[in-house]
Amino acid sequence: MEAQPTPEAWEEFREALRSTVTPVTWQTWLEPLEPHRTPDGSVRLVAPSQFHLRWVREKHLSNIETAASATLGSPTVMLDAREGRDDDHVEELAPEDHEPEPSPPSAPASDPVDLVKKYQFENFVVGPSNRFAHAAAMAVAEKPGNRYNPLFIYGSAGLGKTHLLHAAGHHTHDLHPDRAVRYVTSEQFLSEFIDGIRRKNTDAFKQRYRSIDLLLLDDVQFFQGKEQILEEFFHTFNHLYEAGKQVVISSDRHPKLLDTLEARLRSRFEWGLLTDVQPPDVETRLAILRLNAEFAPQPVPAPVLDFIAQHVSDNIRELEGALTRVTAYASLTAQPIDLGMAMDVLQDLIPEKVSRAVTIREIIQATSESFDLDISELTGPSRRQPLARARQIAMYLCRDLTDLSLPKIGREFGGRDHTTVIHALERVKSLMQSDQDIFDRVNALSHTLRKT
Repeated sequence: MEAQPTPEAWEEFREALRSTVTPVTWQTWLEPLEPHRTPDGSVRLVAPSQFHLRWVREKHLSNIETAASATLGSPTVMLDAREGRDDDHVEELAPEDHEPEPSPPSAPASDPVDLVKKYQFENFVVGPSNRFAHAAAMAVAEKPGNRYNPLFIYGSAGLGKTHLLHAAGHHTHDLHPDRAVRYVTSEQFLSEFIDGIRRKNTDAFKQRYRSIDLLLLDDVQFFQGKEQILEEFFHTFNHLYEAGKQVVISSDRHPKLLDTLEARLRSRFEWGLLTDVQPPDVETRLAILRLNAEFAPQPVPAPVLDFIAQHVSDNIRELEGALTRVTAYASLTAQPIDLGMAMDVLQDLIPEKVSRAVTIREIIQATSESFDLDISELTGPSRRQPLARARQIAMYLCRDLTDLSLPKIGREFGGRDHTTVIHALERVKSLMQSDQDIFDRVNALSHTLRKT
């Protein structure tokens, strides 16, 4: 019979371990470990799964042993997993058990194409709603083409599918620098294919996509009804799959619901692993808010985070946007953040006051009127001010108030690239913390659009 360590000793151990890693690493990998003390005095930590066990063993064993030595009297540390656990085969871990990190190859491939740097596994908050999808994406990144091929991740907009695809790309490149990685949206894939036809150079397009080791295709649902691109993707998929290359695909729905895709393509999506992401529960929403609050200009009280988490339940984008509005208002008015102020700033989030969805046309129209601009100017090529700033604000509102993808937003603003949209989002978010006029414009437009 195992005896639990005293609550005081375990809490000291947890605090010592927490201090050695980032908050996201703690919440994702170390906090879920369950403590047990064996009869011989060893410390036994039980992970939620075999995958979780392997990751902790490879990445955090040294930190665990150091914390145990400092707080629990230098015991032997053992790790086990709850899934498929066999108490007769608990593995004792020592530093020499670490698998060596892969050494860089002599001729590394070029850096991954179109990956957003901030979308990493390290800052992806894991909860019950996305744990399996996260674990599958990480497993694919560690051994691309080995299993779970293809990996198909589906779920509503704003739940982190794109984040997982980018994170898998970054992690694959970190572990296997010789592998060619490419992230692409279905809209971008279609655009490049059409451009190849126009230039009478489809061979270059085929070579570009059939010579990579990891293809990350986002929002495959946009292929529906487009017969020619579906045919090309079908052959691209077959080529990569038969060559042992990894394909990761995201969609806003299960493959069976992509009813205008050919059955032969839908069946291929189901060859590997299907996993969904659901809206985060309140604990996960709080964890996401706490992570974002670490970068706020001033501390955000727990009641404020609780209020946001309770009133924004379906979309992570809106969750983060609500926190941005509160911290920006506090920064601009030089007042501390409290629940009363947050409730006033976010009064439009109270469910009974929200009336309907907002369209991109309405956002463009409202922004044009606010800045006294023509719609053609807002969506046109000019970069003069204040036109460029108005366009960035409109892009920010499109991301905050709609389910549109980054490429879709860019296309509505004169065919701009998704990286341009990302820059606009970051720029407006930053300006809201320091520019009263920008904050007032964004907040007023947001209130107006939600209530119209």
